[in-house]
Amino acid sequence: MFILYAVVAGILVGLLLGGRIEHLAETRFRLGWLALVALAIQVVLFSPIAGDRIGPEASRWIYIASTAMVVVVVVANIRLAGLPIVLVGALSNLAAIVANGGSMPASPSALAAVGHTVGGPTNSVVVAHPALEPLTDIFAMPAWLPLANIFSVGDVLIAVGVAVAIVVGMRQSR
Repeated sequence: MFILYAVVAGILVGLLLGGRIEHLAETRFRLGWLALVALAIQVVLFSPIAGDRIGPEASRWIYIASTAMVVVVVVANIRLAGLPIVLVGALSNLAAIVANGGSMPASPSALAAVGHTVGGPTNSVVVAHPALEPLTDIFAMPAWLPLANIFSVGDVLIAVGVAVAIVVGMRQSR
């Protein structure tokens, strides 16, 4: 949900700087279909639809693979403004996920700050000493925000990159 705020911020800043939303439609984005497939996989994977039907081992590998698919899409579009920042964030998240066996460790205090617990289908796990801890979900959005959630440094970089891409895309006419 963190990225939704980046999209809104990017559009608002783009408009304030004289950009036009319709210019975004002119952006040539490669492998967009693959990004949608990766997103759909993760939505299903971490929803009650999949639940316990997919075992934990398979879930971890599917999560790693779908995250790697996102990295492929970002690399394919690296020429777009903001996408190098997104790439650093996506690789940061992928590194944390792989280093922790296919799950993103979450800080118990960050989870508590937004009123969440780990349980049911989720990409978050609480571990005593996560590998690459600074890259894991250790931050929390203010609980009063709609869709408040936990996030990582990688998520921040992805959000900044997405906002930059939107602002630049809105300001460029093709």
